[in-house]
Amino acid sequence: MARMIRIPLLLVVSAIVWLAPAVVLSAQAGGDAPSPDLIQPLAKELNASPKQAEGAAGALFALAKTRLSPDDFTKVSGAVPGMSQLLAAAPKATSPAASMASALGGQAAGLASAASAFSALGLKPELVAKAIPILTSFVGKSGGSGLASLLGGVLK
Repeated sequence: MARMIRIPLLLVVSAIVWLAPAVVLSAQAGGDAPSPDLIQPLAKELNASPKQAEGAAGALFALAKTRLSPDDFTKVSGAVPGMSQLLAAAPKATSPAASMASALGGQAAGLASAASAFSALGLKPELVAKAIPILTSFVGKSGGSGLASLLGGVLK
């Protein structure tokens, strides 16, 4: 009887050991994917591809990261699946307008930086204003209205 139990148990343990690395790799690959619930509505509103929408979201979240305390950005980041991928998708702003506004500082620098990033993605700079409510709405649904207000406040 004990031998009959050991064989199935051995098979189960072997299967777990054999499959565990594949499960871990799969979770790591998909665990940091941006939410379609954010990217699809954003792409639709901007009349953009999903990759452009990821870059646009990343550019705005990168701006928020510069304006929020590290603790507050960690809270926002926790409400947005795939934040690291979104930030990586944001183009680096290097336009003359962004550089000039950066010298001025403040709100103008951030908005010029976002507009420059949108241009680099092939999007019209004025679409920044359409993207912000979608991001804040998503953060509100996943992290609460206080977090949405916090994000909206730094993206004005």
